[in-house]
Amino acid sequence: MRRYKTINNKLFIRNRRKLVDLLPQKSIVIISSYPEMFRNGDQHYPYRQNSNLFYFSGIEQEKTILIINPNATNKDEKEFLVILKPDKKTETWNGKKLTKSEASKISGIKNIIWENDIDLSFKELFKNYENIYLNIINDDELNDFENISTLKIFKNIICNNSQKSIRSINEYSTKLRLIKEPEEIELIKKAIVITKTAFYRVLNNIKPNVYEYEIEAELSYEFTKQGASGHAFAPIVASGKNACYLHYVKNNDICKNNNLVLIDFGAEYANYSSDCSRTIPINGKFTKRQKDIYNAVLRVQKKAIKLFIPGNSINKVNEQTARWMEKELINLGLISNSDIKNQDPKSPAYKEYFMHGTSHFMGLDVHDVGDKNIKFEKGMILTCEPGIYIKKEKIGVRLENDILVDEEPFDLMRFIPIEIDEIESLIKQ
Repeated sequence: MRRYKTINNKLFIRNRRKLVDLLPQKSIVIISSYPEMFRNGDQHYPYRQNSNLFYFSGIEQEKTILIINPNATNKDEKEFLVILKPDKKTETWNGKKLTKSEASKISGIKNIIWENDIDLSFKELFKNYENIYLNIINDDELNDFENISTLKIFKNIICNNSQKSIRSINEYSTKLRLIKEPEEIELIKKAIVITKTAFYRVLNNIKPNVYEYEIEAELSYEFTKQGASGHAFAPIVASGKNACYLHYVKNNDICKNNNLVLIDFGAEYANYSSDCSRTIPINGKFTKRQKDIYNAVLRVQKKAIKLFIPGNSINKVNEQTARWMEKELINLGLISNSDIKNQDPKSPAYKEYFMHGTSHFMGLDVHDVGDKNIKFEKGMILTCEPGIYIKKEKIGVRLENDILVDEEPFDLMRFIPIEIDEIESLIKQ
């Protein structure tokens, strides 16, 4: 059983077909799950599937290998799925594992093989190809098969074919994962709905002298209750001066009266992420200064969202957002025209108060595949997250929504409260 509704395997079949269309002739693809990670003693961290393997197969189980062999003459040999063979001892301790029929139903792959049968099945498979595509991050991994989990099974075969071109599948998987299929957009929307529900729970429970971790607990409770697998990333609950540390995740301090708390959070649903930031007054009422800073960030965000159209890029969004932010910082008395005129181009004046980028790609990973120069296309999803951080005033404000690229950008988080009046009213209620 999974926490989410079964995903139609047509999605994974379609993803594999798109990959095959991109591959050069005489290519074979091997995508392996990453290993389980020890926490301590005999305990593992909760397992999360390698995003590429999930994208092409829908399988979440550890010790899994997907093999795509488009040059096979036999139709049934064009793709294989290798899975862990269930045994009574393993299942007694760790629960039920997939059967062949279950793995086939999830993935849409007919040819399912047990892991311990792999040597017998695949020695002949590697003859008629020129390119091996592996799920590796960088060149250093090519010679480190032990760290590529079950790929170590293929160590001798691949090393004996060193004349072949061995490359990362990421050059193709990135291209495909950037454009979201309709099913993927719906899964991200579901993660966002859960995120919204959790935010309402926070608004109902925020008050002076609660601990940051108590707010985190409210988020965790609602995520689990609504069927999310948990947090898409380590949540940030940063009150007062803590909000000026961009990746503050300790969440240990007391939320003091008259301070703001910056909450950067998002549910993960069916392995798809959401990413939201909101900044709220701990006592339910913004001060005049807090309002001015908050509205400056909100104005920049509203304008920046309009930039998420085909043809733009993250770099272009960052450049334009910086110009708007400069004007807001001048109006707030934080920088001056003279500061801008005399600034070092490599360290512009606005960076003292807005030191991060405005956007990143989203999908199976919260910081998903894709770089800052890629031109936006319809179907891409990115964050829009300007912020202002003033250490001497112990104020940090960040507002973040997830945006679907289109001719008219679609704000997927438009229904999550963000206006000052609405937030104050909801806390008061």
